[in-house]
Amino acid sequence: VQLQASGGGSVQAGGSLRLSCAASPSASFFRINVMGWYRQAPGKQREVVATDTTTASGPIIRYTDSVKGRFSISRDNAKNTVYLQMNSLKPEDTAVYYCNTNMWTPATGSVDYWGQGTLVTVSS
Repeated sequence: VQLQASGGGSVQAGGSLRLSCAASPSASFFRINVMGWYRQAPGKQREVVATDTTTASGPIIRYTDSVKGRFSISRDNAKNTVYLQMNSLKPEDTAVYYCNTNMWTPATGSVDYWGQGTLVTVSS
């Protein structure tokens, strides 16, 4: 499975960016359990930003507290793509953002996959 992330860049505080991440499964039959975004700021551990979990009752969306009300995660299931709309960006949002998916196939079971990371820099 390949995850291709894009959309990072440099913006001033208060600005917006939209990240995209497309998953390219190699299996003909697969199920995406979770798609999400994580970030790692310099000198800090990687943290979860937002996740979209597939359930029988519909998607469950979760955000870390620091981005609630400013970031929005969405998915295009037809394209196996997850987006992260980031508004009202703050300097503390500066980090490398990684997309993640937990995907099930008959051959592998459920496995976590990571994208290559895209840098978001927010200046004050």
